[in-house]
Amino acid sequence: MKNILLTIAYDGSRFHGWQRQPSAVTVQGFLEQTMSRLFRREIRLEGTSRTDAGVHALGQRATMRTDIGIPTDRLARVVNNALCGREEGSYAVSPVRILRAEEKPEGFHARFDASGKKYIYRMSPARPDVFRRNYVYFTAQKQAGAGLDISAMQQAAEALKGTHDFKSFESAGGNPRLTTVRTIFDARVIPAAEALEKGSASRLGLQPDEVLFEVSGDGFLYNMVRIITGTLVEIGQGKRAPEEMKEMIEAADRTVAGHTAPPYGLYLAEVYYGEKTHGQQTQLG
Repeated sequence: MKNILLTIAYDGSRFHGWQRQPSAVTVQGFLEQTMSRLFRREIRLEGTSRTDAGVHALGQRATMRTDIGIPTDRLARVVNNALCGREEGSYAVSPVRILRAEEKPEGFHARFDASGKKYIYRMSPARPDVFRRNYVYFTAQKQAGAGLDISAMQQAAEALKGTHDFKSFESAGGNPRLTTVRTIFDARVIPAAEALEKGSASRLGLQPDEVLFEVSGDGFLYNMVRIITGTLVEIGQGKRAPEEMKEMIEAADRTVAGHTAPPYGLYLAEVYYGEKTHGQQTQLG
């Protein structure tokens, strides 16, 4: 029996999140159904992050235990062909793609062995673009002409670094947590041009008007990145002072933080394992 770790990219705009559901199309369910038909046996995946509806991934990870005979180094190509075969049109591209498949020891688990994650959030103060509506949060849509003060946002993001109780940035409705304390390795707000120079978001098709929030940590609460992003947007628009971020963290009260940014600007960028550090920049896929 092989224990295989998959690295998966997907466009979350047509899915009801990652986790399988009996009456909705999800990324996990879509992949399991495709592979079960392909290999003529039940395939079950254990993913690292249960991304919400509309959230995308550049580097989701999932493990699968299987006795299929196909060599692991050919698995991604075979599954990707099957995924494309489910789409209409001779040149169709699937919204889900296996980037990499690698064998792991028997006891390895994609979720429980992960040491951290990195998320990227795309936003723009420009006029809404119909062709990017599912991938970028256009922050000025409800407030015409409201730009973003990147310097103020970055000042606020600095307060996130380190180990804190992030209860102020957790939505109700998620799975109960033993603790709301998390460690943020790094948090930065940067223009798209700077992100492209560093190579940290080269696969996103960024436009010059965009601003990115990149954050990495040992774990994240339900909607934590989206609430932090919404708070940063309010700071960038001058509705709040950068110094308030520290006060919000200390309050441990959801009502003092900003709005929850929409899901479609959020990307699970990377999952860390072992001794790999958050500071390493990688080119996924």
